[in-house]
Amino acid sequence: MSALVEGERAANAERVTLEGHGGVAVEAIHAMPEGEPVAGLVVHPDIMGVRPLFDDLCRRLATHGLAVCAPEPFARLSEDERGALDAMGRMERVKDLDDDAQVGDLQRAADYLVDTDRVPHVSVLGFCMGGMYTLKAAATGSFERAVPFYGMIRVPDAWRGPGQREPLDSAADACPTLAFFGDQDPWTPAADIDALRKAWEGKPEHEIVVYAGADHGFVHDCDRPAHRPDDAADAWTRTLAFLRVT
Repeated sequence: MSALVEGERAANAERVTLEGHGGVAVEAIHAMPEGEPVAGLVVHPDIMGVRPLFDDLCRRLATHGLAVCAPEPFARLSEDERGALDAMGRMERVKDLDDDAQVGDLQRAADYLVDTDRVPHVSVLGFCMGGMYTLKAAATGSFERAVPFYGMIRVPDAWRGPGQREPLDSAADACPTLAFFGDQDPWTPAADIDALRKAWEGKPEHEIVVYAGADHGFVHDCDRPAHRPDDAADAWTRTLAFLRVT
């Protein structure tokens, strides 16, 4: 996560349990800067969920003055069941996820930051599958701003289920959004990016940034072969400016 440079504040991250949508217990990361936070940020992890990579990410974001909360996306599976699933196993379970529950958990995480850390407003950010849900959450009216990293603009065929809605269907109603994509990412083909541009036509509060030569997952995990440090550093600089913490 080194492409996200640390800010000037000391910060700590801890694990907490939220009361999620429907009263479900949701494991989450909570990170707080030293002193009063300037804003709140809910982070939707990628498909592998809450883990040390995101403990570090949330802490780094908090060093920029943000109170951060990242809920586990597969909270409705038992801890043992989650632990037994690799990336492919989790992908097979996405079709069973429900938008009301997933986005509801993001909203509950925002409420937690407002209640616990007294932040004036909360934005939402997510990666991969989390970017897809960030696009959906952006249209709920619950968030100040949204930053999806390579979020699916249309639900992939293998992920379609009765609880899934299309991100593109509500994109025109999104709060101000900064969306990042790579032009070599098969999960976000050029036609889908063009459709998102069309939905946001004439709306300068939205911005799409496409990095030439970048594949899926080029920002948030330095250990991935797809990681591109220069593009990742640029995306984080843009993100912090967009969230108005620089």
